Amino acid sequence: MPLRLSGMKIAIINGPNLNLLGTREPEIYGSRNFDQYLEELKASFPAITFSYFQSNVEGELVTEIQQQGFSADGIIINPGGYTHTSVAIGDAIAAVTSPVVEVHISNIFGREDFRKISHVSAKCKGVISGLGLKGYELAIAYFQQ
Repeated sequence: MPLRLSGMKIAIINGPNLNLLGTREPEIYGSRNFDQYLEELKASFPAITFSYFQSNVEGELVTEIQQQGFSADGIIINPGGYTHTSVAIGDAIAAVTSPVVEVHISNIFGREDFRKISHVSAKCKGVISGLGLKGYELAIAYFQQ
């Protein structure tokens, strides 16, 4: 199947504490903030229209999934700590028609036991975990297929 190179709309939705990238535990999450990284993504994928939303509030994330989930060609979600607690985010993903790829910067399966439980993953097309910010690029590549 040829790569889809133009006219794509991809929504990136980041959950709690991801607004602190670049300062939060840089040994785990790296030293770049997400706004800098988003500019790199836009430069690397100029034919794609990106929307970006970050919130520390669960209900706001659910609302954004619902708003993007019927028009975006794909949603990349990093639900952060809500991965392990939010049935509502999982339900919102199941309710929309846009495909969703879950991305985690850290390897959640190599961390504390409670992080190995996800209420989101089963509702997504796939999960990319532990590859740093590169996971977002890999999710974009999936949507371009």
